[in-house]
Amino acid sequence: MQTLFGPAGNSESFHAEGNKTTLQAPKWLKARGLDAFEYSFGRGYIMPTETARKIGDAFKEEGIALSLHAPYFINFASPDEVLLGKTRGYITTGIKFLRAFGADRLVFHPASCGKAERSDAFKIAKERISELVNALDSEGLLEGIYLCPETMGKQMQIGTYEEVLEICAGNAHLIPTFDFGHINALTQGSLKTKDDFKKILQRSIDVIGYEKTNIAHIHFSKIQFGEKGEIRHLNFDDEIYGPNFQPLAEALVELDLHPRIISESAGHMAKDAAEMKRIYKKLLAKTQ
Repeated sequence: MQTLFGPAGNSESFHAEGNKTTLQAPKWLKARGLDAFEYSFGRGYIMPTETARKIGDAFKEEGIALSLHAPYFINFASPDEVLLGKTRGYITTGIKFLRAFGADRLVFHPASCGKAERSDAFKIAKERISELVNALDSEGLLEGIYLCPETMGKQMQIGTYEEVLEICAGNAHLIPTFDFGHINALTQGSLKTKDDFKKILQRSIDVIGYEKTNIAHIHFSKIQFGEKGEIRHLNFDDEIYGPNFQPLAEALVELDLHPRIISESAGHMAKDAAEMKRIYKKLLAKTQ
């Protein structure tokens, strides 16, 4: 199984070279040795399905794996029934777009605590996610598809890696999105060594098994953080905030894991994805 690397969205360099639309991205990415791409619907599903099909066909032609990011407005812990209905709709609409794109993964933010106690918000969010995913699965709507709750970077958001793993333990179609920049920001810069990353990945293997951990989704970038967690995404050229990719690559190679790794750097996504792939391939070559 191959570890895939790519950007979340189109980089500054993509546009600087005169490219205009995502339809041009597949050939551009392939020329740079990248093999994954994440399209974000963070602000909502504003795209004709026919356009999604054309984009998906272009990526398929170049052999680049596609994932989608659901709208940021999702909150499975919301006490508002109208907003909860919209949350469910963001997932079901996302699945329709996955089919149109020919993509296989929908990344989503699980919930926010709001005014509720964290334990209560987590419990209700977990139950609602499980109910929805089980219902979709029973209707045969999830064949070939993974829904990927993401680890979050702010204190009021549901999504520690332990919470995400507990959510994912309930259904074969749920796999984690480990956003290590978020984890690092939430824990005030705790990710420094191979063992720091290995602890999280090994915990995943223990909770959801090697098979699901092996195909996990990963977001990676350096992130500026403050007392309450994440502030903003940075690029690899930042020398103040972490995390660094090298120790994560060491942990992945040592544990023989092959996730899909998406760069969420600030503008330099493709450049930093290519650097991650270079680091990983160099380490892998030493073991062969």
